[in-house]
Amino acid sequence: MQPFDSSFNRLLIVSYRLPFTVQQTDDGTELRQNSGGLVSAVLSMAEQMGQRQGDLTAKIHWVGFGDASLQSADPATLENDAFVAHPVFIEEAVHNGFYYGFSNDLIWPLFHYFPSYASFKETDFQSYQQANTRFLETLTALIQPGDLVWIHDFQLLLLPDMVRQAVPSATIGYFFHIPFPTYEIVKLLPRTWRQALLKGILGADVVGFHTTDYVQHFLQSVSDVLELPIIGPRIVLPDRSVMVGDFPISVDFFKFNTSAQEADVVNTRQQYQQLLRQNKIIFSVDRLDYTKGIIYRLQGFEWFMAHHPDWQGRVTLVMTVVPSRDKIGQYQELKREIEETVGRINGRFGTIGWRPIIYSYSSLSFTELLALYTACDVALITPIRDGMNLVCKEFVASRHDHKGVLILSEFAGAAQELTDALIINPTDTQEVADAIQQGLEMPESEQQQRMIAMREHLQNNTVFRWSHNFLTAFADVSRYKPELETDLPVPTFVNAFEGASQRLLLLDFDGTLAPLVDDPADACPSESLKQTLAHLAESSDLVVISGRNRAFLEKTFAGISVFLVAEHGAFLKKPDQPWELLDLSADDWVGNVRSIMAPFVERFAGSFIEAKETALAWHYRMVADKDSDAQAVELANQLRDTLFSIPLSVIQGNKVVEVKAARYSKGTVALTILEQKPYDFIVSIGDDTTDEDMFRLLPNWAYTAKVGAGQSFARYRLARQQDVETLLQRISDVLITNE
Repeated sequence: MQPFDSSFNRLLIVSYRLPFTVQQTDDGTELRQNSGGLVSAVLSMAEQMGQRQGDLTAKIHWVGFGDASLQSADPATLENDAFVAHPVFIEEAVHNGFYYGFSNDLIWPLFHYFPSYASFKETDFQSYQQANTRFLETLTALIQPGDLVWIHDFQLLLLPDMVRQAVPSATIGYFFHIPFPTYEIVKLLPRTWRQALLKGILGADVVGFHTTDYVQHFLQSVSDVLELPIIGPRIVLPDRSVMVGDFPISVDFFKFNTSAQEADVVNTRQQYQQLLRQNKIIFSVDRLDYTKGIIYRLQGFEWFMAHHPDWQGRVTLVMTVVPSRDKIGQYQELKREIEETVGRINGRFGTIGWRPIIYSYSSLSFTELLALYTACDVALITPIRDGMNLVCKEFVASRHDHKGVLILSEFAGAAQELTDALIINPTDTQEVADAIQQGLEMPESEQQQRMIAMREHLQNNTVFRWSHNFLTAFADVSRYKPELETDLPVPTFVNAFEGASQRLLLLDFDGTLAPLVDDPADACPSESLKQTLAHLAESSDLVVISGRNRAFLEKTFAGISVFLVAEHGAFLKKPDQPWELLDLSADDWVGNVRSIMAPFVERFAGSFIEAKETALAWHYRMVADKDSDAQAVELANQLRDTLFSIPLSVIQGNKVVEVKAARYSKGTVALTILEQKPYDFIVSIGDDTTDEDMFRLLPNWAYTAKVGAGQSFARYRLARQQDVETLLQRISDVLITNE
């Protein structure tokens, strides 16, 4: 693993939990450092940063929630050899709404696909905002130039943008440890909430998830909710880009591999095997939570027992459920159901000398856990939904004997890595039962083959590589300063343009050649772009194809030898020729359409109707009402539902709803122009829904590019209007070079 190149001075971790528990003893305050994966990974990062700087004593500053009892603690006591803790103190009522309410009663169930368990309370969201602000206050007092701030998990979704606003120059990372769901789930959040949460995450420079699925779900939500352009793994903001990637968290492979061979573990394992009469052992361990699929797991085991009586008396399911939130009614009910199900199965199949399930509701020591990992024949890990699930990785890392079978839910993030496990649907009881049979009867040679492959993967992808890869991403971001934000292969594009003899450039106006502005009358290309267009028009057929009227286009491009297409293809003007009317439809529909639009003008101050020669448009860019987009959809639906004497097209563009005859479009006029010459280079660039007709109808070898966010038929994407100017300047420069 190569050392990363960075200029970070200190590492600031921000997480809901501190890296150690603080206990008051007779002698004062005692710190007990946690041994979880995040703490191990962070220690590794600090060590690497210290080695780079020649300072092996550098400590990690960790900001986390602090119990009220710590308010009187001496700050010097909140520090050990590795960490300096900075507790965040939150009033009890705010903390309850933030942590137990919004975080655990809304985000947790919703993002694990349990929407019926989610509680949507405005007061909880307000507490969530207040708690994130408390974290911000502690953090901003701590940040120094050169620090890396790494924020973690769903409790602090708002914090990255808060930090960005407070300290614009900060270097910020954010990692999401639970599943990020599909947009259909995210859409269940109130609109203002989902906008705030996604905007909060985008305050970071690098955003990490466990799997590629979660990355794609996040990008889709950002595209749909915030309407931001996405270029590959980058979300493009007006002033910077956010890198989004998958960084699968893992375990300390060598710790589990080595510890599993220690004498205490070996002795404990032998004791368990003796107590269970040398039966085959299936091991299951989870904390109490409805996402873990514990009831389905028990039902799968019951199915196996019922349909394979030859295994009765020869196998034992050792199930440990670790206490969690058991003061909450929902969790108490789950615990009761688990215990009733265990009792029913034991009563149904058990004998005087044998219980099919050994159940315990308790925590396991590290030695006990490793003993069971290495004693079992099958590890049964079947969550209904899990961000990653490190239990399965710990099990594999501990199996230095290359034996044992892993049965793993396809809904755990780890299933994308540990493909040599028996991957099952946890809600399919028969499939679970069949996998149990397959695992118990699997030959040792096959066990070894599968286990060796999984262990090699974990050995090469430890928790330390996870942290290393995340830090390396910051170096990639700092090196990536593109002149053009696009996925178009620019060198290939420029070469194709240079080598062509018949070139056709089809360019939209608003949002493509000119920035979008509140008042459409104020839109205008920059002077430098006008010069570029004039130069390109000397050797190419350059077509400005727009929804604008004839007079506006003729005035804007006066003196430039370009084709002009007005009102989405109703009019065409070739260079030095008069306008041609392409739309021959009657206009007896105009009065009815105007009467439908008129109430919306009255309802929304700042909106207006633009009467074109062949179309009517309702513009609402200057409307402040947040409900205007929804009302635009309502207007479009009313127009589509109304019968007119001729077929009409209702176009929902960028802050505009337009009605025109359906017999022509930007696509039809583009094809009309295309048929005039044997073009060997075609590029079409646009930002609006009306440009999709062009993208869809042009030859598949043409360069089609969508400007900005949204789904598109275009092959490529340009992130911003300024990128259009840069791209056109590139090909213009080629012509200058060749002159």
